[in-house]
Amino acid sequence: MKKALHLFAFLFLISSSLAVAQSQEEIVNQIVIEANENSQLEDLAHHLLDVIGPRLVGTPQQQKAHDWAVELFESWGIDARNEQYGTWRGWERGVTHVDMLEPRVVTLEAMQLAWSPTTPEGGIEAEVVSLPWVESAEEFEEWLSTIDGKFVLVSMPQITGRPDYNWEEWATEESFEKMRQDRDEQMRAWRANIENTGYNQRTLPEALEEAGAAGLLMSNWSRGFGTNKIFGAATDNIPHIDVLLEDYGMLWRLAENGSSPVIRVNAQSKDMGEVPTFNTIAEIRGTEKPEEYIILSAHYDSWDGGTGATDNGTGSITMMEVARILKKIYPNPKRTILVGLWGGEEQGLNGSSAFVADNPEIVDGMQALFNQDNGTGRVANISGQGFLHSYDYLTRWLSAVPRDVTQNIETSFPGLPSGGGSDHSSFVSAGAPGFMTSSLSWDYYSYTWHTNRDTYDKIVFDDVRNNVILIATLAYMASEDPETTSRERRILPINPRTGEQMTWPEPRTPNRQGGLD
Repeated sequence: MKKALHLFAFLFLISSSLAVAQSQEEIVNQIVIEANENSQLEDLAHHLLDVIGPRLVGTPQQQKAHDWAVELFESWGIDARNEQYGTWRGWERGVTHVDMLEPRVVTLEAMQLAWSPTTPEGGIEAEVVSLPWVESAEEFEEWLSTIDGKFVLVSMPQITGRPDYNWEEWATEESFEKMRQDRDEQMRAWRANIENTGYNQRTLPEALEEAGAAGLLMSNWSRGFGTNKIFGAATDNIPHIDVLLEDYGMLWRLAENGSSPVIRVNAQSKDMGEVPTFNTIAEIRGTEKPEEYIILSAHYDSWDGGTGATDNGTGSITMMEVARILKKIYPNPKRTILVGLWGGEEQGLNGSSAFVADNPEIVDGMQALFNQDNGTGRVANISGQGFLHSYDYLTRWLSAVPRDVTQNIETSFPGLPSGGGSDHSSFVSAGAPGFMTSSLSWDYYSYTWHTNRDTYDKIVFDDVRNNVILIATLAYMASEDPETTSRERRILPINPRTGEQMTWPEPRTPNRQGGLD
């Protein structure tokens, strides 16, 4: 009789394990089917990027994006809310139109920088002059007295508008090397010239503005064809305009060679005072361990040279799509699943670090966070972020992900903790297991990171769908895991640069009232 009971118990355990395994396999299969056959990614991207547009902190577009996300989550049966974490300078971009009128007429490719002051209605028409080469601060001060009412070119003109990879493919070795040496020498000379003015890159715009310049023209080339980085203005009262390399170089050559180019700049914008800033938080409540959390993390804000497609529209729509699929396939998770669409990442991880500071109970109960924020590529790297036992649970969760998704993913354990770069760092610095799902480049840093070319057409939707399957499966496995993740930290190595032992990063203090100085 005892033998029969033991046999029954053994068979029961085996059948239970098989049932769990089959259930797990079935859930993952359903995730894959839903992600591939009923994908909402293209529709999400269209509305977020084409209809709403870029999501610069403090703009009406960012507010529209937050409100749309809440409405969308709720249409999927997911509770959602906007949580204010601070305020920022409100600003709205209007039309930028720049035309060269002399020595010939041509419309230039240019745009005002974020938070640039507006021009009068109809714009400003004025001569363009280049920053001079000077030997002393006195010589520069004398030149400053000549620029009243003129536009000033303040960036170093580039020797070439061709990326290095294009030179490497077509130029002779000697020609390529000569170009690089000439460029390096020009950069050294430019830095020395700025130093000779008595100012630096931060104080020079203020000096030019005080001297009566009509506006500042710059060109922040990204080292890619037709691509510039677009950041914030450094002026208080005059327009600050970025001009594409090709047109900027032409203006510089004309000014340097005595052709006295004249342009008309019409750059309209609205200063909207102090406005609230938000994180959007969506929640699928846990059934067994509701006070433990899996967080699907992506920053929702962007710079506004393009539409913020790969930084970080792709990460945002990935987490939204993961939440939609999990709510449909796995509506009663063991642990609570949160989506964090963070505001103000581009100004220093402000939204996520504020959430960490304001919600210690969630951080304390965090099982894992998965963050996406570096372009459109499929995930290629996952680091253990310095958590000593991250190998145990991350590899356990990854084992359930379809092989065609994981076969090209490299992992590093235990890895090193991230002190910045993206929003997982806000949680890692607080000792909570946050993980960056790092993607293949697709020339991200040259062509789409903070540029005028970061637009819908650069998204590779097959790769984004791949990431949806990966993160949805990881979130499901993390929720179901019978064990709570370990937070034990590795002993950090010696920093080879300083010779001192590395330390765990300290939590950031969020800027809750920015851009108003």
